[in-house]
Amino acid sequence: MTQSQSRPRNSASWHPAQEREGLWILTRLRDFIDDIANTSPARLALSAFAAVCLVFTFLLSLPVSSAAGTATPLHQAMFTAVSAVCVTGLTVVSTAVHWSFFGQLVILIGVFIGGLGTLTLASLLALMVSKRLGVRGKIIAAESMNNAGRLGEVGTLLRIVITTSVVIEGILALALIPRFLTLGEPFWQSVWHGIFYAISSFNNAGFTPHSDGIVPYETDLWILVPLMLGVFLGSLGFPVVMVLQQNGLNWKRWNLHTKLTIQVSFILLVAGTFLWGLMEWDNARTIGTMGFGDKVTHSLFASVMTRSGGFNLVDQNQMESTTMLLTDALMFAGGGSASTAGGIKVTTIAVMFLAIVAEARGDADVKVYGRTIPEGSMRVAISVIVAGATLVSVSAFLLLHISGASLDRVLFETISAFATVGLSTNLSAEVPPEGVYVLTALMFAGRVGTVTLAAALALRQRSQLYHYPEERPIIG
Repeated sequence: MTQSQSRPRNSASWHPAQEREGLWILTRLRDFIDDIANTSPARLALSAFAAVCLVFTFLLSLPVSSAAGTATPLHQAMFTAVSAVCVTGLTVVSTAVHWSFFGQLVILIGVFIGGLGTLTLASLLALMVSKRLGVRGKIIAAESMNNAGRLGEVGTLLRIVITTSVVIEGILALALIPRFLTLGEPFWQSVWHGIFYAISSFNNAGFTPHSDGIVPYETDLWILVPLMLGVFLGSLGFPVVMVLQQNGLNWKRWNLHTKLTIQVSFILLVAGTFLWGLMEWDNARTIGTMGFGDKVTHSLFASVMTRSGGFNLVDQNQMESTTMLLTDALMFAGGGSASTAGGIKVTTIAVMFLAIVAEARGDADVKVYGRTIPEGSMRVAISVIVAGATLVSVSAFLLLHISGASLDRVLFETISAFATVGLSTNLSAEVPPEGVYVLTALMFAGRVGTVTLAAALALRQRSQLYHYPEERPIIG
């Protein structure tokens, strides 16, 4: 008998029955996740994001996470964890003052994980646990990357998503670190701030490690330009970034999703810059006393950030009412699909606008760039818009009752939470715990709700053997 056979495996307390029981539990867990991934990938995405939020809530509630060394109340820890994982950026306590270095690191890791997206995270979970994805799981993952025709490359696509995030964030950090060094910060603090802002900007999170945010750098283009580029690239979405990597600026080789996303994004960027600057040009409380160049910079920065970035250079409470309404609209619109941005997404807006134009012209089909948009896409777009508007309306109603604040502040905060923007009138820090929980639920629903709804509806196409007679109700 060999030496390995004469001794028990680990220790004298080891029993084969215990190992079989442990393996049985792991097998059942793997089969359970397999079943969800194949039958309801949207539910898997929801469960995965909820589990991640709970883990980060626990970590942030630990005494080691706070600068004071005391446990953070549950509503504050949960709000911050959900805000980080859902890449929102809203806060109820100061990121720089309340949290220790460990707490800030937990927030940053949450932002990076959350920025990968709900469907990507769910696909990674399924791959880690079961080592494979079923057909429906691959369809969901491929749909999230706009690559439904190449299911065999889902694993490769997921690796590309993670690699792309790391590379872009690394470039942004390398651009920011030297500037913090020249401003007199110690080396390691400059490195930390550069990495923090790089991850926060690309993932459209808006968290800042400085107690006064980026207001001290309001005229520093060396810092503002990388932040704007990071936010804008993140808002385009991984499918668009991958198309740009493969085809460069060759418009003819772009797919329809990329064309619509970039075109509508630039339209909103230019329109937002012009309108925000026009409304705030003479407002002495914001940019009214600045020079022409600084006014243009602030207008462009605000237009970029309202679409989900969350960084701000001016006090949102000091803006004109018309500017707040414009910001509400831009926040609700959001960025590109499968991106780090929130909102109802620019492709949703594009599809609905094209449908309205087709209806006005009397066209039977919705056509653009030599392609016909299927009716299923229009139904999903309508569902996403209605679901988003309903979430915002219900949450605003509850917050009005809880906080007693004015409607413009409540609406601003609820849209910012739903669209995972992070711009704030400071209402989040003022409301009682029940109001904090409402905003927490809204951030979670805004990040995973419309995405999983769209994904679930995309797979619920059923063939019918019969049709009822058509009858058109009076509309309008």
